[in-house]
Amino acid sequence: MINVLVVDDELPAVEELAFLLGRDERIGKVLRATSGSEALRALASAQVDAVFLDIHMPAVSGLEIARAIAAGSHPPAVVFVTADEDHALAAFELAAVDYLLKPIRAERLARSVGRISELRDGGGAPEMITVDQGGTTRMIRRDDVTYVQAQGDYARLHTADASYLIRVPLADLEQQWADAGFIRTHRSYLVALKHISSMKLAADGPRVTVAGAGLPISRRHLPTVRERLQANRIRPNA
Repeated sequence: MINVLVVDDELPAVEELAFLLGRDERIGKVLRATSGSEALRALASAQVDAVFLDIHMPAVSGLEIARAIAAGSHPPAVVFVTADEDHALAAFELAAVDYLLKPIRAERLARSVGRISELRDGGGAPEMITVDQGGTTRMIRRDDVTYVQAQGDYARLHTADASYLIRVPLADLEQQWADAGFIRTHRSYLVALKHISSMKLAADGPRVTVAGAGLPISRRHLPTVRERLQANRIRPNA
């Protein structure tokens, strides 16, 4: 079970997040704090596996608490919770496991809990990618990328929540991400194997379904794709 501390200077926000976490069978104790100083006292007196931190708090901010946590010998995982993305870069520089935007959706929170579980089970730190969205620099996890689409000398990274354009050719990403479970299915697509749900041998050409999107498989790449999918126990449908 994962014991957590929820920190926010607004009590309703604390209670809402504590309630959502309490519904997850992977969560054990849920401690609460409504200020930075209260959070630091709780961390000094109780052993927790993860801290869900609001960033904007008076006196002691969430970023300051995270720096104090990072200085410990066995720091708990940190998930930042905020209404904006202004501090996303700083958050991941502090080795945050995740960055949740308010209002919090239950399914998105479940993914954060899953990431904490992975760390507890010995998983390494996730590979982070710097992207620009509307003039705002932010970080995304590579394992959140479901597929990549070529756009000239650029590549568009697709996740469950959004898409991001980066100035890296698809061919370069294919080489860099080969060991991370990504496979080329077409001259325009690079796909995360773990996000493929099915393969179909349709009359208009074979396709894979990735996060609900049907993507083409070229004749050139079909043998390799079929082999990799069979290794992952995904069989083509007629």
